[in-house]
Amino acid sequence: MPRSLWRGVLSFGMVAIPVRLYLATESSSKVSFNLLCPEHKSRIKNKRWCPEGDHEVAWNDVVRAYEYEKGNYVELTDEDMEKLPLRSSKAIDISAFVEKESIPGELYFQSAYYLEPEKAAQKPYALLNKTLEKTGRVAVAKFALRDRERLVSIGVHDGGLILNTLHWPDEIRSTEELDIEKVSVSPAELKMAENLVGMMATKFEPQEYKDDYKEAVMELVQAKVEKRQVIEAAEPEAETTVVDLMAALKASVEKAKKSEQAGSRAKRGGHESLVRKKAETATKEKRRKAS
Repeated sequence: MPRSLWRGVLSFGMVAIPVRLYLATESSSKVSFNLLCPEHKSRIKNKRWCPEGDHEVAWNDVVRAYEYEKGNYVELTDEDMEKLPLRSSKAIDISAFVEKESIPGELYFQSAYYLEPEKAAQKPYALLNKTLEKTGRVAVAKFALRDRERLVSIGVHDGGLILNTLHWPDEIRSTEELDIEKVSVSPAELKMAENLVGMMATKFEPQEYKDDYKEAVMELVQAKVEKRQVIEAAEPEAETTVVDLMAALKASVEKAKKSEQAGSRAKRGGHESLVRKKAETATKEKRRKAS
């Protein structure tokens, strides 16, 4: 496990649990690009520049400030920030236990962190863990991390406690800004859509999904390094023009049935059929021999 981001106390009532905080996710699938000078092909550097004095400013010399009115700033030092009257900078104080379903995670969840107990806090940690699991609830608290106070939830995951940072209510946009009309849907259309959903229904298996974008970019990079011909992606299947919703649903159901009968139902989210995989393997083999 990498180095912890934070050490402090997680508390509920009179129970205090010394814990450490770790990132639960990483950006391993992100493809990072560098910006180069078009003439010299060297990396471009970003400099902190003071236009008033026409000189570069070292990172250690930069001063934090807040613009309270146009062109006027008040400086805030590290000492000033440490003196903020926030207990949340020293502890995660649980203020409530709510039902999981009461937090719309698809809208509120931001980042995920693991909470690990210190050696002497194994029992109170286990107590909170089992209590949350038995009651089906999650804890809600406030917590200061990286120069800002955050609203967080704490729940059970894979035998441990996981902390999710949440958006504040005033950060959530209203759906009233969207142009969504109330239209009627016929029972036949609804039934057909339900049939399609039923045919495509499956368990979510995260390990079966992959990042095709990253693989395609890395393949392109490797081809350019080896000065090979870049193989373009195959054209998507031609879609039949559909004149109405019912026809679209029927066409989708028929397509799903044919895929099931042929035993080559394509996996969603970038998963190719067995036939396509064999074709890709053959193409790669030809490229290797050509190079």
